[in-house]
Amino acid sequence: MSVVSVNVGLPREVAWQGKMVTTAIFKEPVDGRVAVRSLNLDGDRQADLSVHGGREKAVYAYPVEHYRQWRAELADGALPYGAFGENLTTGGLREGAVHVGDRVRVGSAELVVTQPRLPCYKLAARFQRADMVKRFLASGRTGFYLAVLREGAVGAGDAIELLARDELGVTIAEITRLYVGKDPDDAALRRAIRVPALPASWRAHFLERLGHHG
Repeated sequence: MSVVSVNVGLPREVAWQGKMVTTAIFKEPVDGRVAVRSLNLDGDRQADLSVHGGREKAVYAYPVEHYRQWRAELADGALPYGAFGENLTTGGLREGAVHVGDRVRVGSAELVVTQPRLPCYKLAARFQRADMVKRFLASGRTGFYLAVLREGAVGAGDAIELLARDELGVTIAEITRLYVGKDPDDAALRRAIRVPALPASWRAHFLERLGHHG
C-alpha cells in the first residue's frame, strides 16, 4: 500500500448549468513533501465548509485502481490524478477492504478512516456531466475520508502502513451500501453505529433508518 500522488488545490469558479459556482474540487499533483494538518494539507482548501472539510474530512483518499475504469467510462484517457478531488491517490486500498476506524501511518502522519465520500453537484460541475453524481455513487468507487490523529508530512511514494484494524470490521463499501440501499439491513446498521470513528451525522442517519424500520 502506498501513495501514488499527493494533490492539492484552492477554490476557483466554474460555470455549471448557467451559474458560476465556487469549488475546490480541482486538485493537482505536487512534488516533494506536503504537511498534513488537522484540517487539511498545506496548499489545500475547501470552498464550502458547511459540507466539506473539517476534522473528520481532513484528508480524502481515492484508489488509483479506479482510474482505469473511469478513463474507459468517461472516454478520457488522460484523466489526471486528483481528478476526483482527492488529496491522496492511493495504491492497494480498496473500499471493500478498508474499515471505518482503521488507523494508518502515511509518511510521518497518522490518520484514521472515517467515512465514504458522498458526492455533491460540484463533482458534476468538475466533469461537466449531469449524470456524474449518480454514476459515481452507483459505482461504489467512492474513496474515503480520513481524520488526522498526528500531523506530519506525506509525499508520493510513501508507504501506507496499517497500524490498527477496527475490530467491528465495517468496510467503507458496506457503509455506502447501507446509505444507498432501499432495504435496511438492521444487523449491519446496528454494527455500523457502534464504530467509534463513524461521524455523528452518519450515526444519526443510520439510527433514523433503524427507527423507521425497527
